[in-house]
Amino acid sequence: GLKAPVEIVRDRHGVPHIYAGSVDDAYFALGFVHAQDRLWQMEMNRRIGSGRLSEALGAATLDADKFLRTLGVRRVAETTLKALSAEARSQLDAYAAGVNAFLAQRSGPLPPEFLLTGVQPEPWQSADSVTWIKMMAWDLGGNWRSELLRLRLTKKLSTAQIGEFLPPYPGEAPLAIADYGALYRQFDASKLAALALPGLTEDGASNNWVVAGSRTASGKPLLANDPHLGLAAPAVWYFAHLSAPGLEVMGATFPGVPAVVLGRNQRIAWGFTNTGPDVQDLYVERIDTAGQVLAPQGWQKLAAHSEVIKVKGQPDVALTVRASRHGPLISDVFKPAKEALPQDYALAFAWTALREDDLSMQAAGKFASAGNWNDFLAAARDFHSPQQNMVYADTEGNIGFVAPGRIPVRKPQNDLKGQAPAPGWDAKYDWDGFIAFEDLPQSYNPASGEVMTANHKIVPGNYPHYLTSEWNPPYRADRIHQLLQATPRHTLQSFASIQADTVSLQVRQILPLLLKTRTADADAQQVLTQLRRWDANMAVEGAEPLIVSAWLRELGRLIYADELGDLFDGAWAHRARFMYSVLADTGGQGRWCDDINTPAKESCADLLPRALDLALADLKRRYGDERKQWRWGKAHFALSEHRPFGRQAQLARFFDVSVPSPGDAYTIDVGRNTLVNESEPFANRHAASLRAIYDLADLDGSVYIHSTGQSGNLLSPLYRNFAERWSRTEYIPMSMKRSDAIADSLGTLKLQPR
Repeated sequence: GLKAPVEIVRDRHGVPHIYAGSVDDAYFALGFVHAQDRLWQMEMNRRIGSGRLSEALGAATLDADKFLRTLGVRRVAETTLKALSAEARSQLDAYAAGVNAFLAQRSGPLPPEFLLTGVQPEPWQSADSVTWIKMMAWDLGGNWRSELLRLRLTKKLSTAQIGEFLPPYPGEAPLAIADYGALYRQFDASKLAALALPGLTEDGASNNWVVAGSRTASGKPLLANDPHLGLAAPAVWYFAHLSAPGLEVMGATFPGVPAVVLGRNQRIAWGFTNTGPDVQDLYVERIDTAGQVLAPQGWQKLAAHSEVIKVKGQPDVALTVRASRHGPLISDVFKPAKEALPQDYALAFAWTALREDDLSMQAAGKFASAGNWNDFLAAARDFHSPQQNMVYADTEGNIGFVAPGRIPVRKPQNDLKGQAPAPGWDAKYDWDGFIAFEDLPQSYNPASGEVMTANHKIVPGNYPHYLTSEWNPPYRADRIHQLLQATPRHTLQSFASIQADTVSLQVRQILPLLLKTRTADADAQQVLTQLRRWDANMAVEGAEPLIVSAWLRELGRLIYADELGDLFDGAWAHRARFMYSVLADTGGQGRWCDDINTPAKESCADLLPRALDLALADLKRRYGDERKQWRWGKAHFALSEHRPFGRQAQLARFFDVSVPSPGDAYTIDVGRNTLVNESEPFANRHAASLRAIYDLADLDGSVYIHSTGQSGNLLSPLYRNFAERWSRTEYIPMSMKRSDAIADSLGTLKLQPR
């Protein structure tokens, strides 16, 4: 499939520098090196997106396959290919040919996962790449879970209580919506909510910021980006440099996808964070025995087709997938949903990424060759899913921001605003097109000389369109702004210090309320004295971050487990705004501290010392009686889990990657733990998947790092060689200079056309 020879130099860090005679040949070579280094990851990714895990892993993944087949991501991806430009399809085809050239010519054994599962890699197809782009959009969009969580909470809480438990953005009033609890009281919400993972929380994270030359020592812009995702081994990212006539780009790629998703070329740099818009809606549909669905115009025939799922060691499973005008009926593949709904109802799922004309794949290729702001905007116009906050800088000194994506327009009479499943037969809940690209948030060379996003609210109060009501609280955004303002002229080193910052503004906010605790226990008094001297820095060597994290964990259980009852585990999460409002008794919310299961009237003052005692007892059980030996980094280790062997104890110790890590769910250097996990409640499972800093005065002086290593092969020295440096917020160089690539390189691979 090559038109001319290609040379691939792997630098001393294992990053391939691809030198090709054409753009297609460069993407061919990218497919080749992805397959060399990340073949099992690619195999798992396409099986996940295509609903084919059970072929490799057996019946344990059958439910996941049924859901993905019903969702139809792979089926839509195949149709999406036809909507892409000829250039984008050519790049996809060249990439697939490169993967398949490796499969055809490889020598030596496959990675260990193939041997352990008995799986043989199949030829790669262009639709596999489009499927994984859509699955990344799935990972970054979770509003449907929020809808189900709200619906679930109606079983225990009033609408007003839910408004406190899931509070609006700071300074804003709750969204005015209908009483969805009354609307769906006929259904068993707790069973319906069993579809969802733990839902709406405040701790999703990503950061990016850019400053103009007026704010830097060099007089040219600096740009930083650290997108936060669930940690995995190998990392979700793979670094590469592609050099060909008309293409000179370097940065982070997804194995399986022919694009530099985040990075820079010779003129511009860019970085993303997740906007988090509401682009998913659930609809309760009325269904009759003839297979029809009620629409505003009357009864319509449901769309239906058959799927066959192969299961390792078992007979094939036949599946009928049905869809309404809103989307696939996901209740068909979940017994709890089917049991929760009356016999003549079903649950449909609408999502913008399931549109067949989603052009996001070709946008990624256009970013690589953009040379200025107008080129970048033209590429962003094709970026449909998921909506991202994109920051931009160029060597001419310009900076910019745009948040492209397809965002549904909800009708003025829609009184649910995507907050809970809507009646599918009522036209007022249907989407009314999408927000025009020109109306999406954007700015160019702002007077402040600064753009920053951290999943917080990015639009002013008078913005005319509804994006979401579920913005992250602005703790990270406020801290980034503080640190940007603290230095008159920034350098790459000052940006690195910001990315490494582990001061938690959330802890600083709530700590004075915790320190009001009155206790006669001598050990607890010593702890309170220790915390009064602490600056809320969630550093690895400190015991204080561990004590406060354990204290807040137990306090949350005492505050809202009684109200939620059997729903508690599914809603136990970091809820900073809610917890602060309760302890501060904002609007009388201190009432949550009363245990509704006892006749006594408990106050927050009663719960604070009790929670501290429980936390200290738990920490002694886990880490020993000597408090001086407690370390946040040891308890809060960053766990990059392997798929699927991270779930197998005997294999996980070989395949998982674990390093000490600082931070919490609200620090710039983020580290989110899962409270409900009793065995490892403080383990960091969601963090900076990569960090990058781009210096527009010297783009070859830019730096980056990701969380594991370039190789996905356990037996390679490059499997985990980045992990320690990543945990210490260190970097590797991001130079396009051939001399830098060759210096101490690991070797050179030459691909010849046949």
